Amino acid sequence: MRHKSLRFGKGFRTAFAVRKMQAAEMVLAPGDSEGDADNRHRGADQWLYVVSGRGVAIVEGERVPLKAGTLLVVEKRERHEIRNTGRTLLKTLNFYYPPAFGSRGDPIGPGRQR
Repeated sequence: MRHKSLRFGKGFRTAFAVRKMQAAEMVLAPGDSEGDADNRHRGADQWLYVVSGRGVAIVEGERVPLKAGTLLVVEKRERHEIRNTGRTLLKTLNFYYPPAFGSRGDPIGPGRQR
């Protein structure tokens, strides 16, 4: 068993990985975004759960509103961007299958970005 208390500090930070799954926290300030029209994970699905805040996900050109309690799955190879459109921090918990990032947030393995 492993456990960790998440801090949800600004930016992207991996929590840990087990076997073929990885958890990470991402916090975006108002007006900030992560990704762009070419951002995609070559071999990893990304499950994104909104802890707090408001934003929008743009996945393959489709806009999905984000708010606390929203669960979104971005499948491997789908182009995507996450934007904070609110006035407070957008805090998300993300799961990658398989792991897509190293401990410093750098893309790794089959899940790495393309």
